[in-house]
Amino acid sequence: MGLEARFLLGVANSALGRPWRDRLDTAGAAQAMAIAQQTGLSDLLSRVLAGRGVGPEAAESYLDPTLRALLPEPFSLTAMKEATQRLADAVRKGETIAIFGDYDVDGACSSALLAEFLDYCGTSRLIHIPDRITEGYGPNSEAIRALAARGATLLVTVDCGTTSFEPFLEARRLGLDVIVLDHHQAPEILPEAIVVNPNRQDDVSGQGALCAAGVVFVALVALNRELRQRGFWNERLPPDLLLGLDLVALATVADVAPLTGLNRAFVVKGLALMKARGRIGLRALADVAGLNGPPRAYHLGFLLGPRINAGGRIGDAALGARLLLMRDDIEATSVATELDQLNGERQALEKLMVEEALGEAYKSLGAAEEGACVLACGADWQPGIVGLVASRLKEIFGRPAFAIALSGDIGTGSARSIAGVDLGKIVRAAVERGLLVKGGGHAMAAGVTILRDKLDDFRAYLEEAMAEPVAQSRKNSGLAVDGLLTASACAPNLVEDIEKAGPFGSGNPEPVFVLPEHKIVEVIPFGDDHLRIRVQAGDGARLELAAFRAARGPLGAALAQARGERAHLACTLSLDHWGGKARVKARLVDLAFCLKGVRQ
Repeated sequence: MGLEARFLLGVANSALGRPWRDRLDTAGAAQAMAIAQQTGLSDLLSRVLAGRGVGPEAAESYLDPTLRALLPEPFSLTAMKEATQRLADAVRKGETIAIFGDYDVDGACSSALLAEFLDYCGTSRLIHIPDRITEGYGPNSEAIRALAARGATLLVTVDCGTTSFEPFLEARRLGLDVIVLDHHQAPEILPEAIVVNPNRQDDVSGQGALCAAGVVFVALVALNRELRQRGFWNERLPPDLLLGLDLVALATVADVAPLTGLNRAFVVKGLALMKARGRIGLRALADVAGLNGPPRAYHLGFLLGPRINAGGRIGDAALGARLLLMRDDIEATSVATELDQLNGERQALEKLMVEEALGEAYKSLGAAEEGACVLACGADWQPGIVGLVASRLKEIFGRPAFAIALSGDIGTGSARSIAGVDLGKIVRAAVERGLLVKGGGHAMAAGVTILRDKLDDFRAYLEEAMAEPVAQSRKNSGLAVDGLLTASACAPNLVEDIEKAGPFGSGNPEPVFVLPEHKIVEVIPFGDDHLRIRVQAGDGARLELAAFRAARGPLGAALAQARGERAHLACTLSLDHWGGKARVKARLVDLAFCLKGVRQ
């Protein structure tokens, strides 16, 4: 079998060191043809659907996912019935409920979602979002004592609490019952609380892909039903739970939960709700972020999410949750502006930390860049930004990465993983081995606390634990391409058709298309490390692409070499609605030089 037969366009080693393959094998191509023939959908959209495992019989329901079809029976989640009854008791008796959330987007959305429901019920509630620096992740005894002193009798933790053993003992001592609504990986032995977590080891609901806000939404469905059965809604209309799907969608995308099944339905319905701009806080945040046109999953992950996170990273951790609950336009604009400013400061700090981390990573990996993972530490690093640094290291080196901020003898860090390497499981095992003070997370992201003198042992453990899964992940890696296009084909109507298969993100990858043998006319730097590329097809049609964070990397070097030549360009397509007119935005994700003798 020749090279051109095994790899798309004969590309075995692109500018980013990847082979290119058609996302569809022979059976997949037949599936795409069947979808087109049986549904009347376009050939290209049919290919995109087939590439995501969708068959002809499921195509229509996939394009319009409904909660009615996908929402599980709430009590299929372990301990949900017990949690629902305790919450209903608190609402009926007029107890004060304390909500303890995480300081990220999922925590803010989960806290706001639960608080909004309790407000509608007329139930007294408190919200506490811990300070990342002074309190750290998850419940702590001091905060619980403060909540108890303010009259709380029920503590509900959201997006945290699954491993909070000692704080919950303090809660019990103070007379507080505890409910956990979480999604992080759980140890076999759980703390003394009602723990609702689809990732606890005895849960068989099959809902482990939910973020915490998704778990909270399912819990509210159960609570709403229980209150109805108790006659609570006899004198008033029950709340419309669907109005909270904008928060669930934002949390799902920002927490990089897979956009499949129920999660995809959450995001589809949530984006439609956000388009109406009904939530004052999100409307204000979208305006300061410069969001133009209908919101897409991209906007949630890269415009809105980072700004809500900015408060927890370098400012007031509670700002995000407060903004999402606001009912006053002026106040919301003020808080949204503050979050936008904090996000700008975060970006500047992140840039400095990434530069330092890269130096340490290159030194650690060596010239051959050997090793299953990257671990970088810094003494003056901002703990709230290490997760972003880990994410950049993962992107650059193509392997799991840890970034740890050291303060005295203690290090606080975050990690990001690659497909096929379950980071949460590896970190939990490190805790059990005594290598970490504490740690937890899920498959793609985790947080750790470590003693400085354990760093070398932890690094050695990671290399041992990750060697096989990372090797397997690389073996299966490569750029999966959904189709070949020319510049003239990249029109708004084509992109609108493709976007019917969205929203795209984790678990539902954004379609990748290749522009074969297009001449690279211009390569122009812009912004911070970005490139603008103008290309021309054989028929003279032109298209502009953007390559973000590429100027100083291998993609930038390849573009400089290919200027004036013909090359294969892999890109993703989206629509920009600036000025009320839709235009195509193309983002370059890889490049390959045309092989002599290989023609398509």
